Amino acid sequence: MSYLNNVEQWLDNVVIGLNLCPFAAKPRRKGQIRIAIYETDSLETLLENIYQELIRLDDTLVCDLDTSLIVCPNVLQDFDEYNQFLDMVDALIRQCDRDGIYQVASFHPDYYFYGTQPDDAENLTNRAPYPIFHLIREDSMEKVLAHYPDPEGIPERNIEKMNALSEKDIRRLFPFLFSKP
Repeated sequence: MSYLNNVEQWLDNVVIGLNLCPFAAKPRRKGQIRIAIYETDSLETLLENIYQELIRLDDTLVCDLDTSLIVCPNVLQDFDEYNQFLDMVDALIRQCDRDGIYQVASFHPDYYFYGTQPDDAENLTNRAPYPIFHLIREDSMEKVLAHYPDPEGIPERNIEKMNALSEKDIRRLFPFLFSKP
């Protein structure tokens, strides 16, 4: 299966299928989510790719492109390195004067939240087949949040969903966690 197919399967079955992000289904249906696969093994090149994605978002109407998933299957396999690079992505957004315009959400095969154990089910909410940086338009997020009841409760509801999954469900939804070398 290709990188793109793996990401689409995760997006459709986990993010949208489990309703982890209640705002993802509509832009997915409308073809407004760009999945950009960057197979580089250079962090410098990846940062340049992310910059280009910011420019693409700037230059494209939201009705055509609402958000970008930047997938980097060949770098940042170590979660701590990924997290450090995430700081660079945030700095890039600030340096480009796009703070308040875009934000980045993070996903990684070994994602774990501060204060959790790596095997805690709640970490599954941000586990993806590859390291992914999700560039989100803040205006779009504000619009959907204004009409969504109890957006503050989303993380807690997602944790409950992850804790309710059976081992069989986890293996089906997150096959990439069990196929590591």
